[in-house]
Amino acid sequence: MADAHIVLAYSRDAGIVAIAGGEQYPWAHTALEESGFRRGEAGVYRLPADDADASRATVAGLISCAERHRTSVSTSSRRFIGDAARDIARLLPGQWSATVEIYSHPVWQEDLVPWIWDSGELGRTLQTERIPYAATLTDMVHGTTLLLTERPGRQLDYLIGAFAPKGLEEGFGDPHAPRSIVLPPFPGRAAQAVADRYLPSYEQAVHARRTAAISTVLQRIRSERDTWRAMAASARYSDATPLSVNALGAATEEFLDHSWRSFLTVVDHAPTLLDRCRPASSPWPQDAAALSRLADAVADAEVLLEEAVHSGPLPPQERQARAWSAIETWLTDGETFLRQARVSAPHRRPALAVSAPLRPLPAARPAPRR
Repeated sequence: MADAHIVLAYSRDAGIVAIAGGEQYPWAHTALEESGFRRGEAGVYRLPADDADASRATVAGLISCAERHRTSVSTSSRRFIGDAARDIARLLPGQWSATVEIYSHPVWQEDLVPWIWDSGELGRTLQTERIPYAATLTDMVHGTTLLLTERPGRQLDYLIGAFAPKGLEEGFGDPHAPRSIVLPPFPGRAAQAVADRYLPSYEQAVHARRTAAISTVLQRIRSERDTWRAMAASARYSDATPLSVNALGAATEEFLDHSWRSFLTVVDHAPTLLDRCRPASSPWPQDAAALSRLADAVADAEVLLEEAVHSGPLPPQERQARAWSAIETWLTDGETFLRQARVSAPHRRPALAVSAPLRPLPAARPAPRR
């Protein structure tokens, strides 16, 4: 691909649109602006002329102008990706918005890679293929954000996957990540595939990832607690060096502070998982009491956080005592929670109520992202 290039496509709402890319993408911007294109939402250029003859003349002029600016011009065989994304978003259950994303410089695409939570074709494609533009679909209620791209090497298909959910941004390469799916070019069928196949898989993956995150944190705190207990009992460091009273106090404070910071992962993820637990329907109905204690401990930790924000820092001893009380409850009953969480299916979103039409439907233009 040239150092600067322009892709022309047709938009149902905007007419002829142009997207600039390449390491020297400013050259493409210059060619577009000199030729009469106007920059619009999300950095997409559009041709304002409504007359077909004038549009053809402007496009012909663009090709000549682009040559002077060392920019290549190509025409997409697909409709504008913003139209495709809006049509799918309108047909999904819930409240979804669609926004065009442009990655003019290849580095912008590289910056995108760590945020994609995918174990399938989309994740591999973003690392190996040039993707100059895409679209995001965002669930305005649940916060789920999906990425829609044209499938490289295919004239019609699309790929859709997800960004890492809030609080799990370190999920790049995560084995719990869902697999992206291939979508057909028909909005109705594409929306049906997203609603019936991808979103349930995504929600199950989020559930598993949150459960694993809590399990990891509890294991880490237990290990650090056991190390601290052994050190306190022996009055020696792990290398057998004698431990003074002052040093023991400092080590204790460090252990408690580190445990609290780690425990914030539990505070972030446990409420959603606890809401899904149904011990009466599980093989362990007797777990209800333990789950109630765990929920109370999380609530106490949330109060502690709120007080720290709105009332200022608490005395260290009070803060540590209250924090450790919540942590200790989870260390005691954490395995009960984990077994309940692992058998609790995430809530399913409602399926599409009717068979969605196969032809594109008109929709509003997306709001700009950049």
